[in-house]
Amino acid sequence: MLKKRFLPVIAFASGLAIWSVLAQKSSEIPSAPPLTGWMQNFTPTASAGPALEGRLLKQDGSSRSLADFQGKLVLVNFWATWCAPCIHEMPSLRRLQAMRSGDDFTVIALSQDFQGWSKVMPFLGRYDLAGLPVYVDDRTKIARSVRVTGLPTSILLDRQGRILGRLTGIAEWDSPEAVALIDYYAGR
Repeated sequence: MLKKRFLPVIAFASGLAIWSVLAQKSSEIPSAPPLTGWMQNFTPTASAGPALEGRLLKQDGSSRSLADFQGKLVLVNFWATWCAPCIHEMPSLRRLQAMRSGDDFTVIALSQDFQGWSKVMPFLGRYDLAGLPVYVDDRTKIARSVRVTGLPTSILLDRQGRILGRLTGIAEWDSPEAVALIDYYAGR
């Protein structure tokens, strides 16, 4: 009879012990992206909407679709050759691409220059940006579709091409906090 009275207490104490272990383990996994340092102005979306669409003009005159990058986490950086903060930011994007590019992540530097490749090519040579995937946004269609209001603006896309969040303004994309943000969304 005494054992039956303590059975609920024992069950409660056991459940509490299991819960505290699980709560401790789950608290080690961040529930929100790290938003410190250069990433403090990154704004995650409340929920991912439809996939971002658009054509990216290549140097040879052909184009690629943003849908070609599905399956990868993609950082789309909207920039222009005349934008001083963009010029400062571009080398860090190249370094991030060198550090994290692969089967699950890439950077797309999407120029907003109306003169297109005739303006972009000399710029790329001057600033040694080899290895950074650069495209031109034909007539700024993609930028307008996502309401880019200032340069630089970076938008992070999930593996289905949906917007995860954005950062308007300059950032050091190879900083520890930026790499931690990319790794968070990549599940690393």
